[in-house]
Amino acid sequence: MRRVLRGVAYAVLPAEVVLAVLLVAGVRIPGAALVAAELAALALLGAEVLVFVRLRRRGLSRREAVYELVPEPVVRLIGHELRLMVSLVRWVARRPHGTGPGLRAFGHARDQAAYMYGFAFVCVVETAGMSYLLASRPVVHAVVLVLDVYTVLFVVGLHAASVTRPHVLGGGVLRVRQGGHVDVSIPLERIAAVRHELLFSHEKEDGVLNLAVASQTSVTIELAEPVTAVRLLGKRHDVRTVRCHADDARALVAALGRALTPGRTAPSPAPDRLA
Repeated sequence: MRRVLRGVAYAVLPAEVVLAVLLVAGVRIPGAALVAAELAALALLGAEVLVFVRLRRRGLSRREAVYELVPEPVVRLIGHELRLMVSLVRWVARRPHGTGPGLRAFGHARDQAAYMYGFAFVCVVETAGMSYLLASRPVVHAVVLVLDVYTVLFVVGLHAASVTRPHVLGGGVLRVRQGGHVDVSIPLERIAAVRHELLFSHEKEDGVLNLAVASQTSVTIELAEPVTAVRLLGKRHDVRTVRCHADDARALVAALGRALTPGRTAPSPAPDRLA
């Protein structure tokens, strides 16, 4: 049943998008075709709700039930979009995500701020230009304006997600993040070594996770045991080396060093020379 619903969704949803584009473009579509398309969409929605309720009654969690009905990449993309919009609110409210008492946050967005603001400015200029050029076509103007405004929010949201989701150290775990799409928790007992290492080029390597900011990483973490990292669309892979960036990389390395050796004291003074 679930496979049938997915197959129908792959046919109905693209058809809805095509109809919407044709309507905006001014193409006349027979009323019967519109009614049939909307009825098919409503029937699909009703069937999805019924199957969701059945899956919940079988004991599946909400997330598990949704993943049974909707492909994981689609769910993760929607979740990413929502996290970006929430990050905008958190940024304005100055409420970072995942921090609290006993946890130490390390920001990593400072070095990307200039070009992210520049990119957002270009999008604003493009929005104003398209609005002027399409002023004589109100329907197309409205659609393009909505898309352009959302693009600006998306770009600013990318930066807001980086600002409000810093790396977090505490509770025996180092949580390294990148925007709203990478969030990896590394138990401290799995960390073999950590060092400050500024790199500007990163080749793809098996078992290596590069979380570059402005094309650079400044902290390299070697693991004794691998951890699982999840990509944006849900693909999982094991990593033994994590390279990330922090605004104050040396402070992050020092804090990790202290956390890895909690009994460490200040260095002993040099012994007196023998007479």
